[in-house]
Amino acid sequence: MTIEIRDHDPAWAGLARQAVGELRSALPGTFGVIEHIGSTAVPGLAAKPVIDLMAAVEDLGTSADDVLATLGYRRLETGMRGRLFYRRDGGPAYHLHVVTADTWDTRNERLLRDHLLRHPGDRDEYGRLKRALAAAGHDGDTYTREKTALIQRMVDAARDARGLARVDVWED
Repeated sequence: MTIEIRDHDPAWAGLARQAVGELRSALPGTFGVIEHIGSTAVPGLAAKPVIDLMAAVEDLGTSADDVLATLGYRRLETGMRGRLFYRRDGGPAYHLHVVTADTWDTRNERLLRDHLLRHPGDRDEYGRLKRALAAAGHDGDTYTREKTALIQRMVDAARDARGLARVDVWED
């Protein structure tokens, strides 16, 4: 599968807002917070055309799979503990990461997004790396793994700035 990296599209923010509205309407009161995360949430950053959203719930045991399925989201097993993951295909695709509210402030995806928003040099370095890896023809797993060292460095800086302990960016 070819990795497609595109220049930042300002429409991604509107698509994320629309998806958040759909989720809130379909599941009122379920999500405490829903945010646009990932590369499409960072103006100026090249990205795969995938809108990543993260939502907080009090308890992961409360299943909304049936309602999410009516919106086109299907639950996938990622092996990551403490999270539910849903994908909605289309152009663009959507990923919905559901996590518990008590972990919200320390989620690496949010910390990385905020770091990239505040550090344009790191944003540009990350974009160049993503383009180079995609041009090399790597599969999805290799593409993701090859970004790890840079992502880890940036997440470490973000965690340090907030006084948080460093953790491996790859969840078990």
